Amino acid sequence: MALTEVYWDHHIPLPKLAPIQAKVTVALVALLCFINSYDGEFVFDDSEAIVNNKDLRPTTPLNNIWSNDFWGSNLSSNSSHKSYRPLTVLTFRLNYLVAGGLHPVGFHVLNIVLHAVISALMIDVFAILIGGLAYDEKGRILNHAPKTSLLAAVFFAAHPIHTESVAGIVGRADLLCALFFQLSFLTYCKAFNKGSDRDDRFSVQWVVVSLLLCAAAMLCKEQGITVLGVNAAFDVLLICNVNVYELSQRLLLRKNPLDVSEIFRMGLLTRLALMGLGGLLMLYARWRIMGTGPPAFTEVDNPASFAESVFLRIVNYNYYYSLNAWLLLCPWWLCFDWSMGCVPLIKSATDWRMVWLLLLWCILIGLISQALCSQDSQRRRTLTLGLVLLVVPFLPACNVFFRVGFVIAERVLYLSSAGFCLLLAYSLGHCFCRWPKHRRLLCVMVLALLCVYVVRCALRSHQWRSEQSLFSSALSVCPLNAKVHYNVGKNLADKGNTSAAVSFYREAVRLHPTYVHAMNNLGNILKEKNELVEAEQLLSKAVSIQPDFAAAWMNLGIVQNSLQKFEKAEQSYWNAIRFRRKYPDCYYNLGRLYADQNRHIDALNAWRNATVLKPDHSLAWNNMVILLDNTGNLGQAELIGREALRLLPNDHTIMFSLANVLGKLQKYKESEGFFLHALRINPNAASCHGNLAVLYHRWGKLELAKKHYELSLKMDPEAPGTRDNYNMLRRKLDQLKRSAP
Repeated sequence: MALTEVYWDHHIPLPKLAPIQAKVTVALVALLCFINSYDGEFVFDDSEAIVNNKDLRPTTPLNNIWSNDFWGSNLSSNSSHKSYRPLTVLTFRLNYLVAGGLHPVGFHVLNIVLHAVISALMIDVFAILIGGLAYDEKGRILNHAPKTSLLAAVFFAAHPIHTESVAGIVGRADLLCALFFQLSFLTYCKAFNKGSDRDDRFSVQWVVVSLLLCAAAMLCKEQGITVLGVNAAFDVLLICNVNVYELSQRLLLRKNPLDVSEIFRMGLLTRLALMGLGGLLMLYARWRIMGTGPPAFTEVDNPASFAESVFLRIVNYNYYYSLNAWLLLCPWWLCFDWSMGCVPLIKSATDWRMVWLLLLWCILIGLISQALCSQDSQRRRTLTLGLVLLVVPFLPACNVFFRVGFVIAERVLYLSSAGFCLLLAYSLGHCFCRWPKHRRLLCVMVLALLCVYVVRCALRSHQWRSEQSLFSSALSVCPLNAKVHYNVGKNLADKGNTSAAVSFYREAVRLHPTYVHAMNNLGNILKEKNELVEAEQLLSKAVSIQPDFAAAWMNLGIVQNSLQKFEKAEQSYWNAIRFRRKYPDCYYNLGRLYADQNRHIDALNAWRNATVLKPDHSLAWNNMVILLDNTGNLGQAELIGREALRLLPNDHTIMFSLANVLGKLQKYKESEGFFLHALRINPNAASCHGNLAVLYHRWGKLELAKKHYELSLKMDPEAPGTRDNYNMLRRKLDQLKRSAP
């Protein structure tokens, strides 16, 4: 195919930059938009994917990332989301190693740099899709649409829909997937960089490399496999120059027999067979890794997929598509989560929102007809490949092939937005070409749009810097979303503002009456406020809705124990352990229940179970030492205390308890050492000073006893028993003074 300059390109009012200058410009725009998120915190899903993910720790075997999902859970687990992204997790682990811990700056900086690199590489992708494929004598891509590709890449660099992927660290999966997606496409193009003038040659090796890069994209995020569809469309439409409209007319109307010899000669079927086989192997491997079963999502995650009729499911899916299209067109209303009532279901054909579905399909049909039927080959190529790049990467999220676990997710539009930016740049170029008299007005509009994009990116990036600003920003966008209210409440509760948190948790439960996590958290706060009756009601309702909710069972047991409903509390604790066998905190609370009932052996066994499951469970160790001390089993208490300190050598509470035991055993010197060590760790512990004073009192070191009694009383004048012991010591000192010669 003879390639020429794209006719509308020179009408676009941008300078014709050298390739390196163009890429640097686009990268700088990307940095300008998102640089203010570099020092943000770990927010939202970052907690599970990074902060609580043991696969990032150097102590965890590296092989674990190949058997666990994105969140660190084993893929064979029923609770696993089956999101297999080991290469993304590997980059998180490298961030952890380089920074020497969980420092978010390094994670954010790498995300921003990745987006800048991807945006710069988009120039090459757009250049090929708009202007066709051509190489110079040095093997570099010739750009026949330098201004259009630059404009499209600038739009991509600055599009606000990317904020979640760039400013949210978990968005690394989308960024890496997009990078390998680009590399796979550009590598596939390399297969046609011929060393001779013959058109029937292509490099099988480059096609295989492209497939390997596709596999890498898929190991970053599942969406990566869609590059095969883009490669195939590029091959058919641009390499083989197939006119889809003409081809369909021949097949349907049987006019002029179809000559497939040219297609065979160019090796199209061979390449499609290679990609098809590679894609099937990737899907099969993915299916086996996933455990040959899809993840289990609930109605809360994706209510449309649980609609009663097929008609309602199709209508709501299409409504979701229209909302995604609107976010690309007008990315002003952005939200970290679109579930739980944020997008109410369409339940009848008379719903006014049906207009959006019709509008979406009218626009799509118009674009498709222009792409297929236009007499202008450049327009056909640009529109068709733009639509392919828009639609194909979105297919895994469209609910057609399998149910997804979200309503709308801005991150899944990262790649699709490239197709949108290409179509937008083409449309503007066409406007400049057709309406030269309005050139100045069009320039102002383009500049204004870019400025709005940059400002919106900066504002949205700032909101992603902390959970408080991120969650609060969603209240105006999705006021009906129970999860938004839940997250705002949780953030407030974590900061100690429980009074404000209660109102948000109550609103979350009001909006979604079966929201068990909101009930559990609200019940916990009410428990702390000693509003035990309402707390019991909420937690009982939570476990009746979700009987396997172990945390709610444990919290219910704590409340029932406080209400002295001991039998019910014990049963609740055992229910929690039944649904979560490795639950050390529940064993600890069960031990407290038994201790309150003077069931000392049962209490010790429960606390021992807690320490077996969690060897650093300080409270369980300490309670065992105290219980054995109080029941006179001083020798066993000493053994338990020493065992605990071998595991927790700097735990001052265990040191304090063991020191008390050693003092009663008259091992005064060793007891003194533990008391003093505990005070070095926590010098303001009045009880530790008081008990050390008692030790000195018994030991006969009366001046030291007097010193520590006074320190204890200075820190806590109301300390029980300390005042009496101090007065007793003073009387004894007075007697000694009077009896002295």
